[in-house]
Amino acid sequence: MTTEQPGSDRPAVERFGERIDDLADRATEDCAAFEPPASPPDEQRAMSYLRTGAGPAISLYIEARTGGQMVQFPPDQYRALEGAMNDWLGLYAACYGVEMSPEFALREAAELLLDTHNIGDVAQLLTGVPERS
Repeated sequence: MTTEQPGSDRPAVERFGERIDDLADRATEDCAAFEPPASPPDEQRAMSYLRTGAGPAISLYIEARTGGQMVQFPPDQYRALEGAMNDWLGLYAACYGVEMSPEFALREAAELLLDTHNIGDVAQLLTGVPERS
């Protein structure tokens, strides 16, 4: 389903696809450049991965699925967006000294973000990092 947005001459899937490609490329670059912190946790760096990576990926999904758009991503775009989000969640956990390969669903993350309005809470609830006291 390609939905047109008012004032645009390009289908929504195409416009979102470009943004997904950019996010996926940045996630790949962040993973390749990652060096574990010398003495975890590095909370500031962890939050940076959420604010500049996982958060925008989840927000793009929410934007595409709300406001009457209900954009249906092609499977490769959906996997790229979900994979980018999970890459950043893995980097977030690694900043706390926790190694994981997250495989969370975008929809689950989006629902948590809509409920909490806080990407840090979303990451903690999904990954369990850091442990709640």
